[in-house]
Amino acid sequence: MKRYVFSVAAALAVTLGAAGGVLAGNSARSHAPAHAERRSTPSLMPRLVPPARAWGKALRAVQHRPAAQPHRRPARPHPVRRHAPVRSVERQQGTTLSIYEQTAKPWVLSAQGCSAARRHERGIVILDFGKPAFKRHGYGTILFSGRFALNHKITTAMVGYARGYVSCLPRGSKGHITLARGTSNYSPSVPSAYAAGLHWARATNKLGRILRRHGLAAHVEAAAADDAEPAWDPSFRKTRDFFHGFRAGTRGHTLYDYGSLDGGVGAVWSARQAWYVAGGIRHTKALPEIYNSAMARQWAELARIARRRYHRPVRFAGVMTQGTESCGCGLRPTAAHRVLANALDDQGVGHLALPDGGTNIVG
Repeated sequence: MKRYVFSVAAALAVTLGAAGGVLAGNSARSHAPAHAERRSTPSLMPRLVPPARAWGKALRAVQHRPAAQPHRRPARPHPVRRHAPVRSVERQQGTTLSIYEQTAKPWVLSAQGCSAARRHERGIVILDFGKPAFKRHGYGTILFSGRFALNHKITTAMVGYARGYVSCLPRGSKGHITLARGTSNYSPSVPSAYAAGLHWARATNKLGRILRRHGLAAHVEAAAADDAEPAWDPSFRKTRDFFHGFRAGTRGHTLYDYGSLDGGVGAVWSARQAWYVAGGIRHTKALPEIYNSAMARQWAELARIARRRYHRPVRFAGVMTQGTESCGCGLRPTAAHRVLANALDDQGVGHLALPDGGTNIVG
């Protein structure tokens, strides 16, 4: 189950802030209180943030270990590991690491960006800064360390990531990432979800301008993202308002839905609601969580319904996975992509565009 744990000791927070510069680690998605439970198809993660030395170990696993083969997974078993031949990072173009951010310090994110460049990453990178919040007379988020960060601080941090990425690319490289500022629909602590979405869009616009002004836009594109989970907003009201606000404020930047379907179409959200945030409105695309085969089947079912009922497709941008070899949190991007492609075929919508690659999110 997804759990958000905000009570992190000060010393541990400092250690993890420094470890963030290494840009990797065990999957630890600790951002929901202990009582917040998913009703079905849970996102899988440990409850505690790993020690700093685990980051380096997980990074080596990401760089040198292959993706696990697809497998079916019951509610809460330990996954079966099948090892494929090792592939180099250079050959895994389009697979990136995304991060649950503990800090908005630019120099920490600069180191993260540099690490991404040295791994030759291409594709979508989501920097998840936590749930929407309002404090100090401004909109922002609650980071995964439990601290509040204003939107403009987040933008500055993302510029740091972009600078680190570009500065560490090999000379003459054509490397390019789409850098998305991520949040979620979990219990937004804001006066208005619409205003939160509007400010999220304006901050994304500002990042795009800064990237162009400083000559970074050739390698880094600005975008936004929302981990939209039905179980966190069963009424869909706040999620809809946030997406409406973003649509009103964006200047052409994409908002990626990197959430789940929590049991599939109709279990919590209707088909129209789920499709709405996954390509049903302008400037949105789906980067669905595909941690196991069941989640792939749910998204494929939504794609079939949307195509036949609304005559418009779910707009896939790849896949989102979570975990490393050391934590066993489900499929990795290559395997997840294959499982989703097979599920789309089974639903008769295998012709839908499904870009290669994806992103694996870590703590």
